[in-house]
Amino acid sequence: MKQLLRRIGQTVALTLPVILVTTGTLAVTRVPWAPPTGLDQQVVAASSGDGSIGRTSTTPTTQGLAPQDALRVDLMEELKNHNPGTALDLLERTMREKPSLTPYCSQLASELGRAAVHKYQGDVQRARSFARPVCDGSFAAGVVN
Repeated sequence: MKQLLRRIGQTVALTLPVILVTTGTLAVTRVPWAPPTGLDQQVVAASSGDGSIGRTSTTPTTQGLAPQDALRVDLMEELKNHNPGTALDLLERTMREKPSLTPYCSQLASELGRAAVHKYQGDVQRARSFARPVCDGSFAAGVVN
């Protein structure tokens, strides 16, 4: 009996650290504040079709618009074609790439929240499920309003 308990103890002592390290490592590889890896960009680029990373091709209607208005059109198009999560990813990425647009971030995220509720025919819970901490939670505030 002592032999069996000793063997179980040794097995747990050897495998538990490996399991904990592996799960901890996997848990932090996909945090939203981490910069995208080359693999993430390749996957998104492959899914967009035209090689642009996460963006739909700019339609002629965005030409001549102010940058924030062109971004608004792109975000709404992304929301319409995919889901609010991809639109929020595009918003977050754009804020990193073009810091001059950050003053418009909260307003754009809030508009995305309202549009998400509209897309899901008033289902606030479904729209809220896509909420992320982009622009201080303005998306969630737009969902509620």
